[in-house]
Amino acid sequence: MDPIYVTGHRNPDTDSIVAAMAYAALRNAIGDGEYEAACLGHVSDETQIVLDRFGFESPKLITSMHTQVKDLEFDTPPLLSAAVTMGRGWKVLQQQKNISAVPVTREDGTLYGMLSRENVAQYHMELSSEAVLRSVPLFNVLSVLEGKLLNEAGENTDTISGEVTIALPQEQENLLFNRKDSIVLCGHQPDMIRRALEMNVNCLVLCQSELSEDLRKLPTTTCIIATPYDAYRAARLIFQSASIGSICRTQNLVCFHLDDRLDEVKEKVLQFRDPCYPILDSEDKVVGVLTRYHLLRPRRKRVVLVDHNEISQSVPGLEEADILEIIDHHRLADIQTTNPIYVRNEPVGSTNTIIAGMFQDRGLMPSAGMAGMMAAAILSDTVMFKSPTCTDRDRRTAERMARIANISLEDLGKEIFTASIENKSADELLFSDYKVFHIAGHDLAVGQITCVDSPNMLERKEEFLSIMRKTAQENQYSMVILMLTDVLLEGTQLIYVGSDETIEQAFNITPKDNTLFLPKVMSRKKQVIPMLSALWG
Repeated sequence: MDPIYVTGHRNPDTDSIVAAMAYAALRNAIGDGEYEAACLGHVSDETQIVLDRFGFESPKLITSMHTQVKDLEFDTPPLLSAAVTMGRGWKVLQQQKNISAVPVTREDGTLYGMLSRENVAQYHMELSSEAVLRSVPLFNVLSVLEGKLLNEAGENTDTISGEVTIALPQEQENLLFNRKDSIVLCGHQPDMIRRALEMNVNCLVLCQSELSEDLRKLPTTTCIIATPYDAYRAARLIFQSASIGSICRTQNLVCFHLDDRLDEVKEKVLQFRDPCYPILDSEDKVVGVLTRYHLLRPRRKRVVLVDHNEISQSVPGLEEADILEIIDHHRLADIQTTNPIYVRNEPVGSTNTIIAGMFQDRGLMPSAGMAGMMAAAILSDTVMFKSPTCTDRDRRTAERMARIANISLEDLGKEIFTASIENKSADELLFSDYKVFHIAGHDLAVGQITCVDSPNMLERKEEFLSIMRKTAQENQYSMVILMLTDVLLEGTQLIYVGSDETIEQAFNITPKDNTLFLPKVMSRKKQVIPMLSALWG
């Protein structure tokens, strides 16, 4: 069964990452399924400090929820070597009723060609006008004829070629085999056997017959094979000894990889119209075959969204996935689903406060390490309980998690908010906690850096503005804002690119040089976005 991914938003903060991990741990602990935490972007230094502090690895990185080839229930027929006989190849084709071709591979598992029923039919039709074998491995011939070698010349033979002839008794010389380059099939016919050995034909096949001692002693370069089949059946079987590599299709093959998106696959299938396509992994090794039937009902990825419910903040391709649940503490946005789902949206300061309540609802206590991370996430998202989004419930929940983890909230808060940012580039800082919003026809982006030294950070204002102007121009944003939220000053230094008039009207403060200080403003969600929404709305 494929996992159910639990994922926060893009450019994830600590609350987003820990919420995904905590909810996946909760559902797995009560046996609800195979839930797997995932993240959609780079794990910030602050979050990494929290993960390291409590001994956890960062979640799996996911960049897309688009339906891919690996999500399809494609066929996995046996993979045949190019050296396999026609007989074996035909048996495999007959067993695979749902597909028209099977992959032929090299020794390393990469694709050599595709063997279809059409290839087999064409090969047999060509034999009706030219009954010739060309450089067929001796082992293949022995296999299909269930034969055994009778002389030394056979032991020194590796491949067999020639025109296949059934040596029936004939009176006229010109109706007999008369070429050295022949493969002669005969029964108990001493004269024919002698003639073949004296001519040194390439191969002599004795059908339900033995070789007399005097004939066995004749000097010859002919490879002699004995088979339990009669001449008529042996003549049919010997042509099945040809290697499938000699008849399969090897040119203009259309292949797909496991990571290919389904919409791109459909376009190619419509363009080329092959009945069957090989599927390759990341190392170009064959893993299966794809037909049009597999495209009819693809298996969609399943996902639970935490700490967001807005398409622009979620994983690309979300519209192709099945959203099972949403657990969030933000405004309701624009995500739509095809079926009714479970939604839990509460006006608290941290998603982890909600998830801690879900642990309690199910009578389960998080582990000490997980509780410690959840406490850190609540501290981070409520800015040590100073954010206006913070509630008494956030504080009580954080205190409970701290008791389970046996840690000090004050010490933990200092540890996570003194994460080093001095060695980071302006680009890394701007996009570390960055969200895009769509409000009344306006597109804007808001980044937030929580720190304890905003005046020092302001010295890099021109670096930030340069990147912000470029971002606004490339994405045609109405505005780009960077919040330098200072825990000690209990306010935010706001740097912006966009309309001065809009900023002044929204916050009732006259900006200066694209900057202003907003006392008591700690929350992007509750104190910045609502002001712009009210103005534009």
